[in-house]
Amino acid sequence: MRLVIVAATGGIGRHLLSQALTTGHDVTAVVRDPAKLPTTTGIRTVACDLTAPDPAALQEAVGPRRRGDAGNTAAGTRAITDAMKQTQCRRILVVSAAPVSTTPSPGRPHPPRRDPGEGFIMRYIGSPLTKRALGDHLADLALMEDTLRASGLDWTSLRPPRLTNGPRTGTYRTAKGRNLPGGIRISRADVADYMLRAINDSDTVKQAVGIAR
Repeated sequence: MRLVIVAATGGIGRHLLSQALTTGHDVTAVVRDPAKLPTTTGIRTVACDLTAPDPAALQEAVGPRRRGDAGNTAAGTRAITDAMKQTQCRRILVVSAAPVSTTPSPGRPHPPRRDPGEGFIMRYIGSPLTKRALGDHLADLALMEDTLRASGLDWTSLRPPRLTNGPRTGTYRTAKGRNLPGGIRISRADVADYMLRAINDSDTVKQAVGIAR
């Protein structure tokens, strides 16, 4: 399968790139600085800064191959979805965050006050502290999800809790439309693992999916 990985040198992007190549996918990596990519053969690279995206570069990344082959998260996602529409690509998976389930946005001004999957610690301690410390970032992620909902594309938004640098285990829980009881962490490697599994899962299309150990 042909995959375009945006921010392929990021925390989850690095794992996604490695796992995708290992399982034989045809990968295009969209990065700000191509020099930070591993020296691995078989990667097509497109240099693009999503804080000031180049529409032509993004269309080149997500569009058909040549020679006959077929700062701002919300703004970057908007540029990506616009490029996808121009090139008839439909499937997109993104990484959001667990507290976004209760974060208001222009497209979702009255979210639930409490996520049905959150236990006592996350509901009254974890989520409030996270929103206080990372409120602007969560608002940006909520706008990103607004963009996806309005795009008409086949999107999936993953909402992990605290990310760790632990190993890939393949052992985690997921739930559509809610967070996970007792789910307080997951490794970046496991988020990447699930993203590759979810690509062809039609049950996750147009869904926010909670994921945690």
